[in-house]
Amino acid sequence: MHIVRSVASWYDERMLDIKFIRENKDLIALGAKKKRIDFSVDELLAIDDERRAALTSFEELRAKQNSASEGVSKAANDEERTKLIGQMRLLKDDVAKEEEKLKEVMKRWQALMVRVPNIPDMSVPEGDSDADNKEVKVWGEKTKFTFEPKSHIDIMIKHDMVDLDRGTKVAGFRGYFLKNDGAMLSFAIWQAALAHFSKKKFTPMIVPSMVRRETLLGSGYLPQGEEDLYKTQDGDYLSGTAEVATMGYYMDEVLTKEELPKRMLSFSPCFRREAGSHGKDVKGLIRVHEFFKLEQVILCEASHEASVKFHEELNRNTEEFIEALGIPYHTVVNCGGDLGLGQVKKYDVELWVPLEQTYREISSASYFHDFQTRRLNIRYKDDEGKMRFAHSLNSTAIPTPRILVSLIENYQQEDGSILIPEILRPYMGKSVIS
Repeated sequence: MHIVRSVASWYDERMLDIKFIRENKDLIALGAKKKRIDFSVDELLAIDDERRAALTSFEELRAKQNSASEGVSKAANDEERTKLIGQMRLLKDDVAKEEEKLKEVMKRWQALMVRVPNIPDMSVPEGDSDADNKEVKVWGEKTKFTFEPKSHIDIMIKHDMVDLDRGTKVAGFRGYFLKNDGAMLSFAIWQAALAHFSKKKFTPMIVPSMVRRETLLGSGYLPQGEEDLYKTQDGDYLSGTAEVATMGYYMDEVLTKEELPKRMLSFSPCFRREAGSHGKDVKGLIRVHEFFKLEQVILCEASHEASVKFHEELNRNTEEFIEALGIPYHTVVNCGGDLGLGQVKKYDVELWVPLEQTYREISSASYFHDFQTRRLNIRYKDDEGKMRFAHSLNSTAIPTPRILVSLIENYQQEDGSILIPEILRPYMGKSVIS
């Protein structure tokens, strides 16, 4: 029984509180509707009624069993003891049946609890997909050419910076090799990004790419994103972002309020199956299975105002780095249908891709309130000594090789050379790739 009770307690404490869900069922339903997530609050509450009834029935039978057990030890004679032992055997069978019933109900209840969406901020616009995201900022003028521009693929192949054919031969669909100045540009971007973001009081970290299911569940990538994850034969996963491992760093720990905010800048290889995207954006380096990313993660006190402040700060950090690279971009606020299970609000920074005549996402900045930290059990003591779940936020600092697409296409010259942004020149040792 202690296992059943402990699992129930875990979900009560670490998911959105079932009491909160009951008291705000209409708000949860509206949140799911705004996020275009198929979730029935009524179904969850009906199963929760079953769970509570089964738990009560189980506990009552256990109490009778314990009472009978005590009676055996206190029996006045053998006849009474034999009678009580017979009752105990019958109760034992009933308890076992009731426990199995409770376990079955718990499985259904747990499966729904992990799918309860976080409530989006009221400022999040309505919409079904990323096509409905709203532009909130434009920086830089779209690059204009006096010549016929080439794609990043043609330019990089010409300069022997990439080998897509051998990438496919070795790694399969969407495989690639970066080489020569292609590799050097990636190293330069990482170094420049590390220098830029380190000035923002972040703790630099290199984090695991292979993570346990619990960390993906805790950070909200499961169950919603299961089909886009690579899984090992041992049941672990290859993460699609350094955010997952970074959020797991303080899992099951209690911080002091004085330690907050925690600012972490994490680097790792990342892996995504890109399930369901076959045939879309497959050329070149826009959508690949394996890439590298620097990720900003913040843990702060449980305050909506603090979350909003840090959300703006994280997104601005990335915007500043893109401006230092001199690449035109715009920032959009994501609509409800383009939010994940746990996100309260999200911005995307999208870079101008000249050959496609469109903006492509390079960074996402999100805040979650205590959605992730409840699941991961990351707490702190407030000024009154009360335990609180911290709030969490994250934002892409920079991903490679996707950043190379916009950088190379925007900086190409008529003679076929590529100007190197000034911020990268100290790391490249030159100002042009020719």
